[in-house]
Amino acid sequence: MSLVYWVVGAIIAGAGFAVYAEFATAIPRNGGELNYLQHAYRKPKYLVSIMYGAQALLLGQAAGNAYTAGRYFIRAGGGLSNEWGSRGIGVVVIVSALVIHSAFLKWGLRFLNIVGTFKIAILLLIAFAGFAALGGHTIGPAPHNFANAFEGTRGDIFGVSACIYNAGWSYVGYSNAFYAMGEIRNPRRTIKIAGPLALGTITVIYMLVQIAYFAAVPREEILGSEQIIAALFFKHMFGESSARALSVFVALSATANVFSVIFAQGRLNQALGREGIVPFSKILASNRPFKSPLAGLSWHSMMTLIILLAPPAGDAYNFVLNLSSYPLNIVNAAVGIALVTAYLPVKLRPEWARDWSPPFRASSPVAVFFTLASLFLVITPWIPPKKAADAVYEHMWYGMAPAVTFGIFAGGALYWLCWAKVLPHVGQYALVPTTVEMQDGTIATVFKKESLHS
Repeated sequence: MSLVYWVVGAIIAGAGFAVYAEFATAIPRNGGELNYLQHAYRKPKYLVSIMYGAQALLLGQAAGNAYTAGRYFIRAGGGLSNEWGSRGIGVVVIVSALVIHSAFLKWGLRFLNIVGTFKIAILLLIAFAGFAALGGHTIGPAPHNFANAFEGTRGDIFGVSACIYNAGWSYVGYSNAFYAMGEIRNPRRTIKIAGPLALGTITVIYMLVQIAYFAAVPREEILGSEQIIAALFFKHMFGESSARALSVFVALSATANVFSVIFAQGRLNQALGREGIVPFSKILASNRPFKSPLAGLSWHSMMTLIILLAPPAGDAYNFVLNLSSYPLNIVNAAVGIALVTAYLPVKLRPEWARDWSPPFRASSPVAVFFTLASLFLVITPWIPPKKAADAVYEHMWYGMAPAVTFGIFAGGALYWLCWAKVLPHVGQYALVPTTVEMQDGTIATVFKKESLHS
């Protein structure tokens, strides 16, 4: 049944890419969803932008993979599983990404390209080794997991939602490219060709990897593996010593993801700063002193460290994973709803969509499907599991991630209310947006207070 969820995750990701690509080819700027939400949700002015900015600024999207990198580095060194050791190594990975992307941008991009190549190579190694495993060439007896493929399958909503979340998390990287659209050469053409090719290729590889895992690793070990199933696969195929050596490449793969996310989120934070709608906007907007978004990178790294280190022992990975992925589905639902309205009859469309005709079209069925899938993933985590043993966390409430997420969005709405409504009313001034050029040449928006009595 696990393979079915991987297929579902891939279909949702493909629909999501199409929806995002339609907006991106119409608005090819850095910032990703921020641009699309601003374009579609114009009233109340700045509300959606600030609510989106709150979750972008306060959540550390790279925490989950930083933790995974730590687990595999410990495994490669022959050490025992140690949660705080894994978090400690995760801290080193995050700080390294910050330093390299801030001060040595070209080297950071080279590192991503090199490790990305290794990542594909290690996935292909697992996939091809899986064919050998299917032929019975494993160390030890064959697990025969495909003999009772649907054994233990349950159909409760909470379980289905959790499985889609876990499978879908591996595909969410498709959105990272849209955060740096302004830095891509010929972005409209590139995203239309490279995006589907990359997503299609990685989907096929992921499916082969999952088949390989089930062909080599006993079901009981898979269920108890948490995040180190690749290491178990290597052990059953190549022996313990080879498993430790190959775990280095898996750790580097997770490290590359951390570097990629921090690179993208740093630019998203900079885009928020250039809009002038968040605290310390000028600092976030700056490219000083290394001609890179140092402030945006630093802020995201700090929030990632907090989310990595704050959860209680035993719940760290699941919590950071859910807190990273749940807000994305709220944003996805909002983006999807906006695009659905652009496919309505012209008379029923919102004003921004009356002349909507971007170079790439997702199609209305794809937009509707993506919206419904995102709404499903927003609603279902609130439904309690049927059994306490099926709960996501050991020590926390099952709905902690959704509750924290909505708290952050509510905090953003409260900030907007104070900044855009209450304080101007009390102070008798209007906020007037003004475009300025900063000392480093960055073009940004600042809001000046214009007295209503002058």
